[in-house]
This record gives sequence, C-alpha cells and structure tokens, in this order.
Amino acid sequence: MWAVKGQRLNASIIVQSMLKTPEEFAAVPLRTNPDGSVVRVRDVGRTELGTEAYDIEGFYNGKHSGGLAIRAAAGANALDTADAVRAKMEELKPFFPAGLRVIYPYDTTPFIKVAINEVVKTLFEAILLVFLVMWLFLGNIRATLIPTIAVPVVILGTFAVLGIFGFSINMLTMFAMVLAIGLLVDDAIVVVENVERIMSEEGISPKEATRKSMDQITSALIGIGLVLSAVFGPMAFFGGSTGVIYRQFSITIIAAMLLSVLVALILTPVLCAFLLKPVAAGHEPAENAIFFLRPFFLWFDRTFFRTRDLYMRLVHHSIAHKLRYLFVFVVIVAAMGFLFLRMPTAYLPDEDQGILTVQVMLPANATLEQTKRVMNDIRDHFLEDEKEAVESVFVLSGMSFAGRGQNQGMAFVNLNDWELRDRPDLKVTAIAGRATEKFSRIRSAMVFAFAPPAVIELGTAKGFDFQLLDRGGLGHAELMAARNQLLGMAAQSPVLTKVRPNGLEDVPEYRIDVDWEKAGALGVPITSIHNTISAAFGSAYVNDFIQGGRVKRVYVQADAPYRMLPNDLERLYVRNNAGMMSPFSSFASGYWTSGSPKLERFNGFPSINVLGESAPGRSSGEAMKEMEGFVRKLKQGIGYDWTGLSYQEKMSSSQAPLLYAFSIFVIFLCLAALYESWVIPFSILLALPLGVIGGVIASSMRGLPNDVYFQIGLLTTLGLTTKNAILIVQFAKKEVEKGMGLIEATVQGAKLRFRPILMTSLAFGFGVLPLAVTTGAGAGAQNAIGTGVLGGMVTATVLVVIFSPLFYVLIEKVFGKHYERKAEKTKDENPSED
Repeated sequence: MWAVKGQRLNASIIVQSMLKTPEEFAAVPLRTNPDGSVVRVRDVGRTELGTEAYDIEGFYNGKHSGGLAIRAAAGANALDTADAVRAKMEELKPFFPAGLRVIYPYDTTPFIKVAINEVVKTLFEAILLVFLVMWLFLGNIRATLIPTIAVPVVILGTFAVLGIFGFSINMLTMFAMVLAIGLLVDDAIVVVENVERIMSEEGISPKEATRKSMDQITSALIGIGLVLSAVFGPMAFFGGSTGVIYRQFSITIIAAMLLSVLVALILTPVLCAFLLKPVAAGHEPAENAIFFLRPFFLWFDRTFFRTRDLYMRLVHHSIAHKLRYLFVFVVIVAAMGFLFLRMPTAYLPDEDQGILTVQVMLPANATLEQTKRVMNDIRDHFLEDEKEAVESVFVLSGMSFAGRGQNQGMAFVNLNDWELRDRPDLKVTAIAGRATEKFSRIRSAMVFAFAPPAVIELGTAKGFDFQLLDRGGLGHAELMAARNQLLGMAAQSPVLTKVRPNGLEDVPEYRIDVDWEKAGALGVPITSIHNTISAAFGSAYVNDFIQGGRVKRVYVQADAPYRMLPNDLERLYVRNNAGMMSPFSSFASGYWTSGSPKLERFNGFPSINVLGESAPGRSSGEAMKEMEGFVRKLKQGIGYDWTGLSYQEKMSSSQAPLLYAFSIFVIFLCLAALYESWVIPFSILLALPLGVIGGVIASSMRGLPNDVYFQIGLLTTLGLTTKNAILIVQFAKKEVEKGMGLIEATVQGAKLRFRPILMTSLAFGFGVLPLAVTTGAGAGAQNAIGTGVLGGMVTATVLVVIFSPLFYVLIEKVFGKHYERKAEKTKDENPSED
C-alpha cells in the first residue's frame, strides 16, 4: 500500500522474536489469576541450558568431550576425506571457545597410509632383490640393466591403465604390483638369456644373436603373456566384495603382463643389440663382468653347469622310468588334495590397524551412573596398565554397537605408532587378550575388547557376524531362549571365544493401562493423556530459541525427583474438556512387565545378532562351522544366516572352485590356440598341481588359512607353473617339427630352458620374499599372499622342470603324432623305457 502523501518517516516495526536466555523462558507466564497475579514458569519449575540427550556421555582420556562420527560416502577416497575433514577443522579452530581442542580418537586412515608405505617399501625391496638375482645369473651389469629398465617402464604403464579403469593406489593394487615385479621381468630375462646363449655358442654379433633369438622365443613370450592373462582374467568378473578385491589384482597383473610382453618384444631386443658386448664362441658372458667380480661369476657359472648336468641325468632317468615317476606324481596330487581340503578357511587375515574397540553391556536395569563407573575402570586400565602401547582412550556411556541404552558403553582405544610397538606383546591381539582377561573379573558387566574387522565397512569387529533367526514364527520368548542356549554351547566350545549378543537385553517395563471408559466419563481426551505422560516422564518439544546465532530446540519435562518411581504417576493431573484437572490415578493403573527395547529383523525374520571370534589357532571358517552345528541342535524353526565379513567369506568359499576351474579352462583354450592342438595343452595342465602343493604346504606350515589372498596367490602359482612348462614344451615342439627325435628334442629343450626357468623363478621368488617375511603394518595380508606364492614358486620350479618333459613325451607318444627317430641316433643316446 502506498504511503500517505507528505509522509516524512519510514521505519521498521520489530515484534518480539524467539527467546534467547533461560531467564526469558523462566519469565514466560503460564496463568493469570483473577486477582491479577501471574504464575510464571519459574514459579513451578526451573529453566537451564543443557544437552539434547542426557543419556549419553563421552570422555577423552578422562576429560569431557563430544563425539562426531564422519563416514565417507560410497566411492569416496578415505584418505582424501580424512584430509578434507582435518583441513576444515583447522579452518574452524580460530572460532572455537577457549580450551576447546579437536582430537581424532578413532581414525582408520593412518593404518592405510602406513600400510601402503610398507608395501611401497616392499616394492623397492623386491626390485632390488630381483636385480641381484638377475646379476647373479647373467654375470655382467650390462645384461642385468636390460631387464631392470623394463621395470619402471611397465610400472608406469600399469599405473596409467589403473587410472583409465578408475582404480586408486591402494594396498590391493600395490600387492598386485609386487607380485607383478617378479613376473614382468621374466619376459625380458628370457630374451636376454637366450641372446647371450646364442652369442656364447655361435660367436655372432649381438644384433644377429638378437634377431635369431627373437625367432626362437617370440611365440613363447606371447603364449606366456596370454596364459598369465588367462589365469587372472576370470577374477575380474566376480561380484560382491570379493570380486572387488579380485578385480584390483586382476587388472593390475594383466596390465603388467601384457605391457611386459610388449616391452620384451619391442624395447628389450633393441637394448640387447646396442648394450650387450660380443662374446667369442665357447666363452661365457660372465667374462665381461667387472674385473674384481669376474672370478665369482665364473665360479657361479661352473657350479650352475654342474647342477644342470645333474638335472639332465634326472630328466633322462624320469623318461626312462615313466611308471615310477607317474606313481610319484599321483602321490603328490593326492597329498595336495588332502592338504588343501584340510586347510581352515577364512575371508581376510586380521590386521593390527592401530585401534581397538571395547564393548560393555551391563544388566538391563543398570543406570548411566553404573555404566560410567565401569567405563572409568576400562579407561584406567588402558591408560595405566597398557601405557606403553596406548596413546588415548575415548569412552562413550549410554550407547554401543549393540544399541542405545543406559546400560551400554563402548571405548575406542588408539594405539601408539607401529614402530613403537614392535614387540609381540604390544600388538593389538595381545592387548585385546589381556584386556578381555582382566575385564572378565568385572562382575557388574560383560566387557569384550576386540580389534576392528579387516574391512571396516563390513561389520564392527573382527571374527564372525551371525544372525539367529526365528523362521518358524515361534515368538520373541522362544528366540531369546534359543539365543541363551546357543551362547551356553558356544561358551563350552574350544573353537570359539568372545561369543556375545550384539543387541539389547529384555528390560523391565512399567505398563500403564488406561480405562478409556472412565477417561471418557471424566471428559479427558486421549491425546491429553498421552501428551502428559510423554512430557512428564520423557520430554516434549515445545519450540525453538536462538543461541550464538543458531536456532536450537526447547524441551519440557518433569524434574528428575518427580519421575523416578511408579508412584510419581499419581502426581500427574490431566485437564478435561471442562477445564478441570483430573488425577491420573482416576482412570489409569500400572504394573511391571518386561520386553525388548529393540526389535530386529533380518531378511524379514525376527533376528538376534551374535558376534564372536575363533579361538587362538583356529580360523574363522572353523568357528562358523561350529556355530552352524550348534544351531542344528536348537528347537525346530530356529535358523541362521551370515552377514558382514562372514557372508563375504561364505560367498568367497563358494566362488573359489568356480574361479579355479574357469581359470584352468581359459588356460587350456589359450594353449590350444597357441599350439593349434587339443592334446599338447594337457602336458602343461598336468603340471599345475606341482605348483599348488608348494603353496598349500607353505601356508599350512605357517598356520595360514585358505582365504582370499591365498586364492590369489594360488592363481599366481598356476601362472608361474604354466610359464615354466611352456618354456620347455615350446622349444621341444619346434625341434620335433624340424625333424628332431621326440625324446632328444624334449631333453634338449629342458637343457636350454633350465637356466631361464631357474633365473625367472628365483627372481619371482625373491620378489615376493619381502611380502612373506614383513612384520610391519599390513603384515597379515602381505604374509598371507607372500607365503603361498613363495611356497608355490619352489615346487613350481623344482618339480615342474622334472615332470614337464616327462608329461610332454607321454602325451606326444600316446595322443600325438609319432615321429621317426633319426637313423644316426644310437641306442645309448636314447634312454631305455619301462
């Protein structure tokens, strides 16, 4: 509306807005009496600034604190998220009140950083060890530099491929890179070794020797690259969390393998032609070594040649006594199958992540005051008894992973840096064990200390995650009885430990029954009854107020002394429709009962979550089988299911046979295409158990289970075994096609390929050795994958070089074409046959 003409003043009208102080709320009038007197809030109650929830309290090292949980969004990078949070906190620090400090009592990212740094260190150690092995066998620094140059080229190319696929540099991709180090130099080693052999035998120039060498081994290099890709290819197509882990390894190793083949076919021959020095016929490349190391390398060559002569006699013996060696092979396969089936199963190895969690459960009717007393004892234990290992303790009373309640509590224990905890008694497992033992003496509460799961987002604790289900509709009481029976059996089991319910116990409840007919007769509305009880014994939101520029909530409730006992209900009055006050006891009565404060469902069925761990020396797979056996003893209608890491473990164990079978099938197809034969690939596939048994024995000797990392290591071993067999069979097949006798060609192929097989296998073995022996952060995963691969490398080398020539001869004689032996071959030159 327009202003009146001639108006000379324009002003805003301000009406009283939201109240800001407790005093302003205390002055709010509730009633005006006929005599003009006013009843205000301060006349019947008190106002104060407080917290929105009084049933949860947090303390950091004994000091009051408020916790803020931050969880990364799906697909977010954990390290980037943590850095962004810390940067924002630093930005806000100047605006904090005096004395307020920001701390991070539970942070999973330091473990990620340290673990990746440990793997990077392992990567450089692997490169150094591979370099030394190549130098030892090749004898001169020029030849050694050629495969070494391939390492950074392939690694950089692999990182580019990972970027294209959207992968990050994490522990999984770095593990795969360490495995790839030993494999990616194999192709270059084969090229360099063959060039040097041709130069020493024929005395031709490096360029001519390189050209001749590539004619001999190009198809073998392509075959090795295809087969290794075939081994890891099927891993990329599995789903679930296990598929995510598989995919990281698959893409990384396949990229490294294919790039290493390209480097071996393009860059390595060029380097050989220009870097290697000519060698006179009959002389060794080691004669070009550094002068003061030359005697050592010449001695090593003589020792190697004696070893090769011994090996050749063994090959002749195996071909001459086929049945004897076939019997040994059958025994090896049977032993491999027996040991493999007896291996305990697991999903991922437990890690010392530098953090520890404590869960506390008091009796159902316990108060927050009692819970805080227990939490103080827990805090004192870690800060005083474990001060050598513990940096800080953040305790939370009033809630836990099991739910929210005054009888619940939890603590987050932050441990010192891994370098300060290098003793076994300062590792997280030892600390948790001592804590659980001490806390078991607390009579007023059940207290469990445990490490976080291997994958933080899949559960809240390491061990198994079990769901007990009421599939038969038996009811809550029967489900609780079944749970108690299950916990009783678990407590007696030597396979299980720390088995506990991850939920809230049934609690005492005071049930109020309202006589609706009496309430109606008194004219008391139902909504008024509910609102009165809610506001008095709980709380009621009434409006907002402003503090520090922020809008906050105002709640009203009865003061503590007036809402502690059932008799306090008699103090309540409800206004009826006539404006009169009716006592609550006139239309309501109450009695004690019990019930569950938290009703859970899993896949639509009433459920109870149970957590636990395997006993020391036992695997999670054994613990899960034990729990499944106990459920079968429970009342009919009670079932179970698995969730979290346990569900992934079940999925992984069911997927593993399919993974192995499909990988072997794809290997067969690639070999069939490479050799243009359906028969010859069998001579290579027969060698696969010879590598597997080494991985099984090595992991079993260290007490390691059959988990995801073992499965990846086993596939790596299959690739290494296939590669060694290809090097022998490829040469033998070519010589047979040229007219050489079958046995002569096979023996000659074994002789010429013995050096590159031994060298590449040792390079690969020493490349993964740091994984198998490391003890730092992330050691569990590194040991799991390194041990199996290292053990498999040993048998894939020692046994394959003996049995692979035998298998090729047998397959060719039984299924392949028969070739006429050369007439000039004497009987003494050909081993006798059984």
